[in-house]
Amino acid sequence: MAATRRSNKDAPARPRVRDARRRMIEGTIESLRIHGASATSVDRVLASTGAPRGSVYHHFPGGRTQLISDALTAAGGSMSEFIETITRDNDPMVALDMFVALWRRTLIDSDYRAGCPIFAVAVETNDDAPEFATAAAAIFARWNTALTDLLVRHGLDPARSRRMATLTVAAVEGAIALCRVERDTAPLEDTVRELQSHLAATIGTPGP
Repeated sequence: MAATRRSNKDAPARPRVRDARRRMIEGTIESLRIHGASATSVDRVLASTGAPRGSVYHHFPGGRTQLISDALTAAGGSMSEFIETITRDNDPMVALDMFVALWRRTLIDSDYRAGCPIFAVAVETNDDAPEFATAAAAIFARWNTALTDLLVRHGLDPARSRRMATLTVAAVEGAIALCRVERDTAPLEDTVRELQSHLAATIGTPGP
């Protein structure tokens, strides 16, 4: 009976530990979206998530650097899987619409405070943690590969597909930054219309 009581008593603790790590990862991603890497500190994440300070050293023995690295891995993996899915299951025009819809929703839902956590890390120097830039570069490369493969499947030659994929990511990420400072989705809408027109002329599909 004693063993059973210990087992029942200990069981709820494991989900709470996992939940603390998840909350800290999600809180770090949100901080990266809004504040960038340089302003994302352990204290900020603890304050926003309510996670116990001991969770940092238990789940992230590398401290702030590991916390941000793990958050980049989580955010990059989730976003990359989304992009790979929409580019695998749709034509270029529909995939572009879905890609842009994700950011439109993010901007509006956050009242234009949140952008892309990967871009937020990429535009900072992070001299004390060069692994951040390395991780961001790998994530963007994964997006570029998915978009390139999509265009190749629709008849565009590989070199042109790669350039078009780069243009798409660069244009959308830049538009997100403009939307945040202008507090309006107009830059994103203008950008997607031009990308759609360019796509239509490039791969021979109907434009907007």
